[in-house]
Amino acid sequence: MGYADTYARSLADPEGFWRERAEEIDWFEFPPTILDQDDNGAWRWFRGGKLNTAWLALDRHVEAGRGDSTALIYDSPATGQVCRYTYAELTDWTARVAGALHGLGVGVGDRVIIYMPMVPEAVVAMLACARIGAVHSVVFGGFAPPELATRIDDATPKVVLTASCGIEFDRVIPYKPLVDEGVTLAAHKVDHVVVLQRPQCEAQLFAPRDIDWRTWQESAQPAACVPVDATDPLYILYTSGTTGKPKGVLRDNGGHAVALNWSMQAIYDVDAGDVYWAASDVGWVVGHSYIVYGPLIRGCTTILYEGKPVRTPDAGAFWRVISEHRVKSFFVAPTAFRAVKKEDPECRLKGAYDVSCLKYQFVAGERLDPPTYHWLQDNLPGVPIIDHWWQTETGWSICANMAGVELLDTKPGSPTLPVPGYDLRILDESGQECGPNQEGAVVIKGPLPPGSFPTVWGDHDRFEEAYWSQHPGFYLTGDGGYRDEDGYVFIMGRIDDVINVAGHRLSTGEMEEVVAGHPAVAECAVFGIEDADKGQVPLGLVVLKDGVNIDAAELQAELVQRVRAAIGPIVNFRTALVVQRLPKTRSGKILRQALRKLVDGVPFDVPSTIDDPTIIDEVRAKIEEWRA
Repeated sequence: MGYADTYARSLADPEGFWRERAEEIDWFEFPPTILDQDDNGAWRWFRGGKLNTAWLALDRHVEAGRGDSTALIYDSPATGQVCRYTYAELTDWTARVAGALHGLGVGVGDRVIIYMPMVPEAVVAMLACARIGAVHSVVFGGFAPPELATRIDDATPKVVLTASCGIEFDRVIPYKPLVDEGVTLAAHKVDHVVVLQRPQCEAQLFAPRDIDWRTWQESAQPAACVPVDATDPLYILYTSGTTGKPKGVLRDNGGHAVALNWSMQAIYDVDAGDVYWAASDVGWVVGHSYIVYGPLIRGCTTILYEGKPVRTPDAGAFWRVISEHRVKSFFVAPTAFRAVKKEDPECRLKGAYDVSCLKYQFVAGERLDPPTYHWLQDNLPGVPIIDHWWQTETGWSICANMAGVELLDTKPGSPTLPVPGYDLRILDESGQECGPNQEGAVVIKGPLPPGSFPTVWGDHDRFEEAYWSQHPGFYLTGDGGYRDEDGYVFIMGRIDDVINVAGHRLSTGEMEEVVAGHPAVAECAVFGIEDADKGQVPLGLVVLKDGVNIDAAELQAELVQRVRAAIGPIVNFRTALVVQRLPKTRSGKILRQALRKLVDGVPFDVPSTIDDPTIIDEVRAKIEEWRA
């Protein structure tokens, strides 16, 4: 079936559609019920089914005779290592770490926090928890101690698994002092902290709480897989909340396994034996879904990359990994390619590598701006550039051009069409559906498909209030956008990134698209600032491409004219400031809320997720210079 028929069937007969997808994975007991609702009224998939996610990802491939196939490639320019692990090796290692967790009293339903860099032990830790039915919560390595403490208090883990340090470019970042402070700040007291000692930085251990990872692992007996219910939790992953308190997105075992297994083939067009690379971090949802679980459940070879797109050693890093490991399908955030484009605008470094193995280039995590789309198109001729859009809450794609079903025509700025299972609508403030090219709130009619979150950990009321209360029966994505006359979806940014200029609602995403199209601009951020006359007006911050020499006043005049010409004078875009860098989270998202508060003079705490706090001071100095 092509895309249109597949999508139509998923909405007309969701239970039949997802029953067939459930039959594509191996269950200990096939679910007697495909879809129903729990006592809270939340939709649940595959109730009564029994399975084990680690068994699906590892043991079953060994039992099927694929134990010698490569499961994981650890590629670390940070340490100069490349290591390969077969499915048999990864299964044995995971079983031993699962046994070690058992030895610390961890069992079904107990929580384990994983605070680690991009090392194989992080992957094994996640799979080991899944093996014994424990619930893992991965916290991005390097998060500030108060953020770690908040997650400890919410998840109440028995154990924290960590490493002595992480490595970013040429900087060694000690983790153990951060963990020590986080554990001390938390009201909930963990029983044990297990520490992987890395040679770049040895950590001090405090007995009896702290345990050396290698001694702990080597003294353990392997643990078998524990059958769990499809609706039992697999992991908690915290995402930012508007209240400042992170929301614990809960993922269950059954729907997650079914959705990811199907998505690997249907969206990414990979299967057992193919090499798949998602250049993300295990601390984010992309790392959960598409570094660890999705590729391994499908039987692919997955790549764990401990490095950056640039300076490890140069802007040819991505091409080197693709060539060396024969990657078929590559997935990364647009911000990574903007960094590559900034340092190597003509993409000359790619010429040193044979990337003919690459069949698909996927991007997600933020809006794919058309200039980056066209740059990729120009430099990867014949390779489809596929934007897709999804969220921590959904766990996999809401919209995508589905390479394994039917590749459709693409449109710059659009992640194409909704994925089967997602009944996507655009609603105005009164809850009425918007017509073509009319912006509104992007929502999804319930039930969400398998793999999406059924609740917020420990706070179902917050789940209902934050996601389902504004438009009853519809999941509020928090993003604004529109569908064009062909039904293509355009995501224009968070709803709170829509600004109101003299009563007119305007998308900063649309303005960014125009600004980023200027040949001198590497990347930009446009956001609304307070204005006494108009309520809000847009302000742009731009980063220039390397080697560009242009007068700032001249550039601003050109950008103002471009925005006026593309959108209209109603936008009132009058100011564009050149900065060296933009403040971002470690996952590459621009901190627009912090920028708005900075310009408006509203006090704020520098977010713990920021990549480099000194950037805030640089931007503050530029804004003060502008105001003077």
